[in-house]
Amino acid sequence: MLFSCAKRSKSVEYDLETLMTESSENRTIVMIEDGKCSYTFWAPLIEGYSMAKNPYQEFRRGIKLTTYSQDTITVVADTVYVGSQVDVVITANYAIHYEKQQLWEAKGDVVVIKHERERGDTLVKGTTEVYTQQLFWDARTKKVYSNVDTKVLQPDGWHFGVGFEADEDLKNIHFRKYKSEMEFDFSPV
Repeated sequence: MLFSCAKRSKSVEYDLETLMTESSENRTIVMIEDGKCSYTFWAPLIEGYSMAKNPYQEFRRGIKLTTYSQDTITVVADTVYVGSQVDVVITANYAIHYEKQQLWEAKGDVVVIKHERERGDTLVKGTTEVYTQQLFWDARTKKVYSNVDTKVLQPDGWHFGVGFEADEDLKNIHFRKYKSEMEFDFSPV
């Protein structure tokens, strides 16, 4: 007596839009250009979807990006310290990067702190702070924008609006719907 069992293997189909091709935890990326630190990027979780029609990377647990304007050299008691000047710090609870469009979207408690200096100067002349729940950066057009409530602290005070657009240096901020401006006096009574 002979017995035979033939099993037909089922073909598995994958949805390329949701097929994760990269996963990394607690990742720090340091970009060095021309021997100088350009930026550091930290994310607790990175998931990549490179086989999707529009490839993207998703940062479900947030991000922290710090850019640097130039390296500095400080000498203290015959010891030389080389460091970088912080230019911008961006934090968010979630982010997504669309590779083809070169578009970043940050969501959830988005904070941008931009230090302003004269070219080549180490002294901070002023700071611009942006607080919003959603922020986009288009690397192609070098524009930053939002479509939701945003508050901005500049050297001249607080500004509030719904939706804004600015250059990536946050020098020319234009609100789509300007709400108000406030000044506070913190001097002792």
